Amino acid sequence: MKKSQIILFVLAFLIWSFLSWPPDYQHLIVGIFVCGFVSFMTGDMFTKRPYRLKQPGRYLWFFYYVPVFIWECIKANIDVAYRVLHPDLPINPGIVKVKTTLKSESALTFLANSITLTPGTMSVDIDEENGFLYVHWIDVKSKDIQRATEIIVKNFEDILRRIFE
Repeated sequence: MKKSQIILFVLAFLIWSFLSWPPDYQHLIVGIFVCGFVSFMTGDMFTKRPYRLKQPGRYLWFFYYVPVFIWECIKANIDVAYRVLHPDLPINPGIVKVKTTLKSESALTFLANSITLTPGTMSVDIDEENGFLYVHWIDVKSKDIQRATEIIVKNFEDILRRIFE
């Protein structure tokens, strides 16, 4: 087994144990098999730099990221619900191009998923080489790349850089 597979197994088993609390032997045995299978199948894709998982500051930034993400989701849910309840409110849907400075696959994936999970926006494509994301936005407030980046990406990008890069 490779180092990344072992790290993935340990992290997955810890999460499994906490989700199936209180622990009993049946859940732990199933967890060992499931986590072992997942880490064997996807361990190579998990991380290319496992040494970074040993830096505790990254975990602290992740715990900071979760409430920021939840807050952005709440605001976006309220905005979309308001648009649904008030059909007179004009919407201006479109696809905008936003710039990101994130380089690692994990960071880009997290950013794209965070944008997609926030109602009203959805990541459509990633141009890794040039650092662009194409995002469908329910109400395009600006077609300018810099301004759209500030509105959509900046809340997530700074934190994700500290976690993944």
